[in-house]
Amino acid sequence: IGRGTSTLDGLSLAWAIAEDLSDRGTRTLFATHYHELTTLAEERPERVRNLHVEVREWKPEGSDQAEIVFLHRILPGRAEASYGVHVARLAGVPERVSRRAADILGTLAVQHGPAPAPPKQQAKHPDQMGLFTEYVPHPAVDRLREVKLEELSPMAAFDLLRELKDGIER
Repeated sequence: IGRGTSTLDGLSLAWAIAEDLSDRGTRTLFATHYHELTTLAEERPERVRNLHVEVREWKPEGSDQAEIVFLHRILPGRAEASYGVHVARLAGVPERVSRRAADILGTLAVQHGPAPAPPKQQAKHPDQMGLFTEYVPHPAVDRLREVKLEELSPMAAFDLLRELKDGIER
């Protein structure tokens, strides 16, 4: 679902299709890589259930990348994380490419932690979905919110900028 579309187009289509199938009471196995769709089980607990493949994840000593093993067990609930880059690595994508993909993914991530609340259905004009508009917690943003600009000297501003940059690079 969503082939040839942008990410948000694909997500929107998948979301609307999953809602429609649920509304009609259709028994369907709906496999998706859109982690955000897992909130449908909370919105529609009588008709939607999440299942996931059990995964073991660890970080080998001396490595900066986590390793995963799919345990071939289907369990109730949503997956704790997305494993697309890991799966690409398992499929034989070169290490340099998967490392770069992980770097890019880190810059594109728009939401961390639990999936966002589903968009509210509006009777008249659903002009805008609330998806991806929530504040994404980040220590640098939290630190910036504490800053009183009117009390900040140019040197203190430079020091703060260096502190924030160092925090992001860690």
